[in-house]
Amino acid sequence: MPSHPNPFLRGYQNLRISRSLFITYESDCPPAWRPLHPSQAHLSDDQVARFPCIFNDDFTLITEGQEIPDDLGARCQSEGLVRAVVYAVHGDDFGQPVHIGDTYSEEAAREVVQRFRFETGHYSRCWEISTAHITQDANRYLEGLADITTPTGLLFVAFRIPCSHAIGVKLIATPWTNTNLEYVEGISTEQLWQEHLSKGVPESLVEVLYLAALADVRLLVFDADAPELDGLKLYGE
Repeated sequence: MPSHPNPFLRGYQNLRISRSLFITYESDCPPAWRPLHPSQAHLSDDQVARFPCIFNDDFTLITEGQEIPDDLGARCQSEGLVRAVVYAVHGDDFGQPVHIGDTYSEEAAREVVQRFRFETGHYSRCWEISTAHITQDANRYLEGLADITTPTGLLFVAFRIPCSHAIGVKLIATPWTNTNLEYVEGISTEQLWQEHLSKGVPESLVEVLYLAALADVRLLVFDADAPELDGLKLYGE
């Protein structure tokens, strides 16, 4: 199974939002950024912004108008003032966590996440790539598969595209992550990989389909005239 970066992945993955407080305190200290303690997570932004607080390295507690248990308050050594509530957008870039940006309302943060997730109706889950990314044997295998009933258990179907030499592949039950495959098919990615090889699917094709399905691609078109995908393995003529 491939372990190198997946060139089919686009944008950020695992997008998430966190709320933190922008706190100023002693005049000679830089501002601090802290989350609210879970016991006060229900407080609205208006109940937090511009209110005095106490905090430590891990969390903040609003003091005005709030009852704080003595043992919890004793864990906070610093006093400050919440200047603003900030909603940060985070994501993963090829498996590495990144801070994408800050907004000043939850609504604005959710809009950013929606845009990055391509949920506007214009995001296509179809890719057209060169046949140079699979071997000639794999290409002939696809052509043959497109003319017969696809064997069961492969989780993909090959089909011909009219008036074209291109071959399309519809991927099923994507993404091919362990979590999703276990839920849908009761198998792991490793088991699916072995199932493909045992049924004679060429390894170069298995690798491309696996990477595409892992990125939640649903339609993959192989065309000799299509551009090569940067970062995807090439095979000689």
